[in-house]
Amino acid sequence: SGLQYKDIKIGDGVQPEPGFQVVVDYIAKNEQGFIFDNSLEKGKPNDVRVTGDPTSCNVIPGLDEGILTMKSGGIRRMYFPKGLASAPGRPRIAPFSPVVFDVKLIYIPGME
Repeated sequence: SGLQYKDIKIGDGVQPEPGFQVVVDYIAKNEQGFIFDNSLEKGKPNDVRVTGDPTSCNVIPGLDEGILTMKSGGIRRMYFPKGLASAPGRPRIAPFSPVVFDVKLIYIPGME
Protein backbone atom coordinates (compact mmCIF):
# COMPACT_ATOMS: atom_id res chain seq x y z
CA SER A 1 0.00 0.00 0.00
CA GLY A 2 2.94 2.33 0.56
CA LEU A 3 1.53 3.36 3.94
CA GLN A 4 3.86 5.14 6.34
CA TYR A 5 2.70 6.18 9.80
CA LYS A 6 3.64 7.79 13.07
CA ASP A 7 1.77 7.30 16.32
CA ILE A 8 0.83 10.60 17.92
CA LYS A 9 -0.77 8.85 20.90
CA ILE A 10 -0.68 5.11 21.53
CA GLY A 11 -4.06 3.87 22.66
CA ASP A 12 -4.62 1.91 25.84
CA GLY A 13 -7.67 -0.02 24.65
CA VAL A 14 -8.15 -3.08 22.49
CA GLN A 15 -6.85 -3.65 18.96
CA PRO A 16 -9.47 -4.41 16.29
CA GLU A 17 -9.68 -7.77 14.59
CA PRO A 18 -10.38 -8.18 10.86
CA GLY A 19 -14.10 -8.02 10.16
CA PHE A 20 -14.95 -5.72 13.07
CA GLN A 21 -16.59 -2.33 12.76
CA VAL A 22 -14.57 0.53 14.28
CA VAL A 23 -15.50 4.13 15.04
CA VAL A 24 -12.94 6.76 14.05
CA ASP A 25 -12.51 10.49 13.71
CA TYR A 26 -10.20 11.66 10.96
CA ILE A 27 -8.75 14.69 9.24
CA ALA A 28 -7.49 14.25 5.66
CA LYS A 29 -5.12 16.80 4.15
CA ASN A 30 -2.54 17.24 1.43
CA GLU A 31 1.19 17.73 2.10
CA GLN A 32 0.74 21.49 2.39
CA GLY A 33 -1.86 21.04 5.15
CA PHE A 34 -4.97 21.80 3.06
CA ILE A 35 -7.84 19.86 4.69
CA PHE A 36 -10.02 18.21 2.06
CA ASP A 37 -12.09 15.88 4.25
CA ASN A 38 -12.83 15.88 7.97
CA SER A 39 -15.22 13.83 10.12
CA LEU A 40 -15.15 16.52 12.83
CA GLU A 41 -16.62 19.06 10.42
CA LYS A 42 -19.36 16.57 9.52
CA GLY A 43 -20.31 16.40 13.19
CA LYS A 44 -20.04 12.66 13.74
CA PRO A 45 -17.36 9.98 13.75
CA ASN A 46 -17.05 7.55 10.86
CA ASP A 47 -17.92 3.85 11.12
CA VAL A 48 -15.48 1.67 9.20
CA ARG A 49 -15.36 -2.12 8.80
CA VAL A 50 -11.71 -3.21 8.85
CA THR A 51 -11.10 -6.30 6.76
CA GLY A 52 -7.34 -6.73 6.53
CA ASP A 53 -7.82 -7.38 2.82
CA PRO A 54 -6.98 -4.49 0.45
CA THR A 55 -9.25 -5.93 -2.25
CA SER A 56 -12.36 -5.94 -0.05
CA CYS A 57 -11.89 -2.98 2.28
CA ASN A 58 -14.38 -0.13 2.03
CA VAL A 59 -11.81 2.57 2.77
CA ILE A 60 -8.59 3.71 1.14
CA PRO A 61 -6.14 0.82 0.83
CA GLY A 62 -3.61 1.37 3.59
CA LEU A 63 -6.06 3.13 5.91
CA ASP A 64 -7.57 -0.26 6.75
CA GLU A 65 -4.04 -1.60 7.32
CA GLY A 66 -3.14 1.34 9.58
CA ILE A 67 -6.28 1.07 11.70
CA LEU A 68 -5.86 -2.69 12.26
CA THR A 69 -2.59 -2.15 14.14
CA MET A 70 -3.93 0.62 16.39
CA LYS A 71 -5.47 0.32 19.86
CA SER A 72 -8.61 2.22 20.79
CA GLY A 73 -7.86 5.64 22.18
CA GLY A 74 -4.87 5.98 19.86
CA ILE A 75 -4.16 8.70 17.32
CA ARG A 76 -2.06 7.93 14.26
CA ARG A 77 -0.80 10.10 11.40
CA MET A 78 -0.81 8.06 8.19
CA TYR A 79 1.12 9.13 5.10
CA PHE A 80 0.10 8.01 1.64
CA PRO A 81 2.95 9.05 -0.67
CA LYS A 82 1.18 7.54 -3.72
CA GLY A 83 -1.91 9.63 -2.99
CA LEU A 84 -5.49 8.88 -3.97
CA ALA A 85 -7.14 8.48 -7.33
CA SER A 86 -9.53 11.30 -8.13
CA ALA A 87 -13.05 10.50 -6.94
CA PRO A 88 -16.39 12.23 -6.40
CA GLY A 89 -16.23 14.27 -3.22
CA ARG A 90 -12.46 14.76 -3.47
CA PRO A 91 -12.09 17.23 -6.31
CA ARG A 92 -10.03 19.73 -4.32
CA ILE A 93 -6.76 17.78 -4.48
CA ALA A 94 -4.83 16.58 -7.50
CA PRO A 95 -5.11 12.85 -8.28
CA PHE A 96 -2.25 10.77 -6.91
CA SER A 97 -0.77 13.66 -4.91
CA PRO A 98 0.54 12.66 -1.45
CA VAL A 99 -2.00 12.87 1.38
CA VAL A 100 -1.97 12.61 5.18
CA PHE A 101 -4.72 11.23 7.43
CA ASP A 102 -4.81 11.88 11.17
CA VAL A 103 -6.99 9.10 12.59
CA LYS A 104 -8.29 8.65 16.13
CA LEU A 105 -9.62 5.17 16.90
CA ILE A 106 -12.45 6.03 19.29
CA TYR A 107 -13.85 2.58 20.05
CA ILE A 108 -14.63 -0.87 18.67
CA PRO A 109 -18.28 -1.92 19.15
CA GLY A 110 -18.49 -5.51 20.38
CA MET A 111 -14.93 -5.55 21.71
CA GLU A 112 -15.18 -2.86 24.40
